[in-house]
Amino acid sequence: MAVKIRLARAGVKKKPYYQVVVADERYKRDGRFIERVGSYDPNQDPAAFKFEESKTLEWLAKGAQATDTVKQILKKAGIWQKFINKAA
Repeated sequence: MAVKIRLARAGVKKKPYYQVVVADERYKRDGRFIERVGSYDPNQDPAAFKFEESKTLEWLAKGAQATDTVKQILKKAGIWQKFINKAA
């Protein structure tokens, strides 16, 4: 079972809002997930994101793979660098 940290779309037509979730890669994009670790709102200027840092770092340490988009958001939030420093 490969676990991914990815975006699950919510919101209404033309106004997306995303939850950052930990899910098995076999689950549907907006379907079942293991845990919610944050949110991302691209409609705000600048785009807003919130993470539960401890949960996110915990899942990364367990081996969860972040998708490319989530990895970029984690880098902007500074969480990715904390994960790299902790792993080294």
